Amino acid sequence: MLKIKNKNKAIIYIIISAFCFAFMNLFVRLSGDLPSFQKSFFRNFVAVFFSAAVLIKNKDSFKWKKGNLKFLILRASIGTLGIICNFYAIDHIPLSDASILNKMSPFFVIIFSFFLLKERLTFIQGAAVFIAFIGTLFIIKPSFSNVDILPSAIGLFGGMCAGFAYAMVRILGTRKENGSLIVFFFSSFSCLVTLPFLIFDFHPMSIYQIAMLLGAGLSASGGQFSITAAYCNAPAREISVYDYSQIIFATLLGFIFLGELPDIYSVVGYIVICSMAVLMYVYNNNLWVFKKKINRKQNKQETK
Repeated sequence: MLKIKNKNKAIIYIIISAFCFAFMNLFVRLSGDLPSFQKSFFRNFVAVFFSAAVLIKNKDSFKWKKGNLKFLILRASIGTLGIICNFYAIDHIPLSDASILNKMSPFFVIIFSFFLLKERLTFIQGAAVFIAFIGTLFIIKPSFSNVDILPSAIGLFGGMCAGFAYAMVRILGTRKENGSLIVFFFSSFSCLVTLPFLIFDFHPMSIYQIAMLLGAGLSASGGQFSITAAYCNAPAREISVYDYSQIIFATLLGFIFLGELPDIYSVVGYIVICSMAVLMYVYNNNLWVFKKKINRKQNKQETK
C-alpha cells in the first residue's frame, strides 16, 4: 500500500516537473532576441542559489566524494552545451518541436549506457531507439528547402548532450554522490562557463526580459527539484513515461501564448517518439519483473 502511495506521489511530482520545464521553455522564448549563452547564465544562476539553499538546509557538504570530480565535470560541461543547444532551438522552431527533440535524451541514455556503463542493449531497446530516430525525421523534415533544419538538428544534438549528461548522473548515482551537490556543481559550472560570453557579448535587457529569464530560472529550479523528488519516491522505469506530458504542456503553451500549431509531420513524429517511450516503459517494467522472479527462484534453490 505504501509503495502504491509513493508511486502515485512520484507521478504527481514528475508531471509537475514536466509542467515547470514547459514553462521554462516558454519563458526562454518570451525573453526575446538574446544570445543563448546569456539565457543559459540566468537560467542556471537562479538554480545555484536554490541548490545551495537545499545543501545548507540539509547540512550537507559542498565537497564531492573522492573520484567523482571527473564525472561531475563531464556532466556539467556536456549538460551546459545541451542547454545552450536547447535554448537555441527554442528560439528558432516551434516550442513543441524543441521540447520533443530534447526528450530524445532517454534514448541517448540507452546508447551511452551501453558504451560507457557496459549495460546490455536488448533487441527491443535497440529497435525502439532506431524507430524514435525515424520519428525525429518527421519533425526535422530534412531538405534543402527547410529553413528550420539547422535549429532542429541543433535541438536534437542538445537532446544527445542531455542523454550523455544523464548517463554521467547515473554513474554518479552508483558512486553515491549527493543529488543536490550534482545540481549545485552543474549550475555553478554552467554559470562560470557562460560568464565570459555574458561579459564580452552582453545584450542590454529590459525589465520584461529580466523578469522572463528569472521566470525561466525559477521554473527550471522547480522542475529539477520536482523530478528529483519523483525519482526518490519511485524507480525511473515506473514513472519516466509521464515525463513526456511536457509535450502536451508545450503544445498548449505554444498555442496559447505564441499562436503556434505543429504541422501534421511533427504530430506524426510526436506520436512515433512517445509510442517508443511507452514501449520502453512497458518493456523495462516487464523485464524487471521477470528478473525479480528469476532471482527469487535462484534464492529458493540456494536455500534448499
